[in-house]
Parts: sequence; C-alpha cells; structure tokens
Amino acid sequence: MTASAATSFDAAAVAAQFPILQRDVDGKRIVYLDSGATAQKPAAVIETIEQSFRLHNANIHRGVYTLAQEATDRFEGARATIARFVGARSPETIFTKNVTEAINLVAYSWGRANVGAGDTIVLTPMEHHANIVPWQQLAKERGARLAYVELTADGRLDLDSLDRLLALEPKLVAVAHISNVLGTVNPVEEIVRRAHAAGAVVLVDGAQAVPQRPVDVAAIGADFYGFTGHKVYGPTGVGVLHGRRELLEAMEPFLTGGDMISQVDFDGSTWKELPWKFEAGTSPYVEATGLGAAVEWLDGLGREAVHAHEAEITRYAMERLAEVPGLTIYGPAAEHRGALVSFALEGAHPHDVADILGRDQICVRAGHHCAQPLMRRLGVPATTRASFGAHTTRADVDALIDGLHGVRRIFGL
Repeated sequence: MTASAATSFDAAAVAAQFPILQRDVDGKRIVYLDSGATAQKPAAVIETIEQSFRLHNANIHRGVYTLAQEATDRFEGARATIARFVGARSPETIFTKNVTEAINLVAYSWGRANVGAGDTIVLTPMEHHANIVPWQQLAKERGARLAYVELTADGRLDLDSLDRLLALEPKLVAVAHISNVLGTVNPVEEIVRRAHAAGAVVLVDGAQAVPQRPVDVAAIGADFYGFTGHKVYGPTGVGVLHGRRELLEAMEPFLTGGDMISQVDFDGSTWKELPWKFEAGTSPYVEATGLGAAVEWLDGLGREAVHAHEAEITRYAMERLAEVPGLTIYGPAAEHRGALVSFALEGAHPHDVADILGRDQICVRAGHHCAQPLMRRLGVPATTRASFGAHTTRADVDALIDGLHGVRRIFGL
C-alpha cells in the first residue's frame, strides 16, 4: 500500500460507475458514507443481474435445456470467481444467505457436534451480534461458557489476554477481521496461529474486510471464514462461507431438503458432495452471479489500489473530524483501522446527528451498529458512523465536516 497508489486512484471516476450516486435528491447530490452497512452497486453488477433474469433465468442443477445449463454455468462460474478472489477453492466455497447464516451454519453443524458441557468459546467485545448470539445459543444449549478477549485503551485486542484464554484450551475462537464499529483491523493470521497452537478451531467474520482489502483465506489459515455479498458491491441475499475441507466433510448439513441430497429413500437419505451438501433448496443463483460480477469489478480496480485509497480517505477523515469541537472518535489510529470512523458529538444524540446530515443527503449510520456489548464497554448508547468505499472522495468527507458544523449550529454548540 503506497501513497502514490492512493494519489493516482480516481475515486470520482469510480463514483461515475454507480447509477445511484448520479441522483439528485431535492437538488442535492448523494454523499454516501454508509458502505459499512451496505455498499452501493456499480453498473457492471446491475447489468449482470439484469442479464441473469432477462436472458438466462432457469433453475440450476436441474434442467438439461439451454437456459438451465446457462444458469448453472453462471452460478458455478461465480463460485469459482469468488473462490479465486479470496484465495480459496470452489469445493470449500459455500453460498449462504449472508455472513449471519454462514456463522449460524458453523454454530449448528460444527458447534453442536464438537462443543460440550464445560467447554470454552472465546469471542471479542467488538463482535457484531451475528458473531455473538449464535455462540450464546450454543453455549446455553451445551453447557459451555463464553470468554471475551480484553481490549486495549485504543480499541485493539489485547493479545496477552487472548493467550490467557487460550490457556483454557477453548474449542473455538471467533473474531472479526475488522470491527464494524471501531474499525480495528485485527491480526487474524497471528490469532489463528496462536489459537491453533492451543488446539482451537477459528472462525473469522470477514464482512468488513473483504470489501476493503486483499484477503487470502489460505494465508490467514482460519478454519472458517465468512463474508456477505451486499457489502462487497454485490446484491443482498447471498453470502459466502469458506471452510477447511476435512471439517466441512465431517459436518452434518445445517439445512436439508432439495438439491443437497444424493439419494432419498423412505427410511433415510444421503448427501451430495461439497459444497452442495450445505446448499439446500434453490440457491440464490441470480444473486451469486451478481456477486461474481462485483468481485470481478473490484479486482479490475486493483484491490491494493482500493485499499490504499480507502486508507488515505480514512486518514483524511480522521484529520478533518479532529477539527470539529466536542467530537470524540472511537477506535485506534488510522494505521490500525479499516475504512470507517465512529464518533460522538457532545451535546447531540447520534440519531439527531444522522438525521440532520440526512437532510443534506449525507448518508451515515447512527445507533449501536449491532454491537450493544461494545457500546457498553465504550460507555455510550450509540455512535454515528461514517464508512467509506472505493467511490469516496475528499469532497465527500468535506461535506460530512460541513454538515457536522451545521449540526453544532442547530444545537447551539
């Protein structure tokens, strides 16, 4: 990642590829700073989805006629493209509804076969609810216990605390690659190495990481790595779980029914091979083609260039936010964070901040960000979050800062 790469990256030209960003609402341009919640879709993705419906729509893995073969080829081709994008292999690349379903799949199919009474599951306080609640349910059902890694004062994981918990020989460590609130980039390769040395299985929630930076799941070495399509400039309704083959082969299906079976008799059934064993029913084949197009589009921009640009925008945003009186930024320094900043403005509730900004079509997120335990650690009920994408420009950040000064004027701060 270099400064020159960020300087040469033309975010305005990238923004021109997003039809929605060309809209004017009440005469105001859209300043979209909520990519951490969902990314907007470039024309290449929209066109691919339209083509799938318009020209190639048929149920996959069933028909032998041309449309069905085309739909199947596009679906499985998207799987191969997505696997290559993150350094994985197709058989271990499972389509899910989103990363939430991916984590639940692991909790049900692996967790209920491997976690028992008295076992420990290690989490972190910065996890999204999707990487807490499934493990709470598993622990409650199995009589296991949850333990949380401590945070440093600047919102990073305390690896000494992790080592103390690993000494308890936990069955599982589940960790976000990048926090959706603090922006903290966790050292997942090091965490995996330490956890494996302690005999633990590791699941990484990559929902925020895959859109922002090159991810190589083989190099990371986690047993399970999941992400969601709509944050990677793809459609909703499709996510991805990558798993270690021997674990996936040993696991029972999460959902059962059509298309995941090899044979069904009156008294029992057998399952298909990977990855189809975990893809019951009609898969989101149109959405999968859209996600395949999205990662191809992102790859075409150059993932290192996108990463460098978003890092530069994040640094710039933190510098400009520091100019706003009474504003507190949560999380680590720019060099340790992904492309988002959560903050609070003294004297104004985060929801009011977001509402006033929204009147000028400055789109930010306010709330607990599906991370209520972390909010309690921070001592706040909510924050306002600005999250950035490949299309974010310095002018977008400047609009945010101008909007925040407007909030201060309205509240007389």
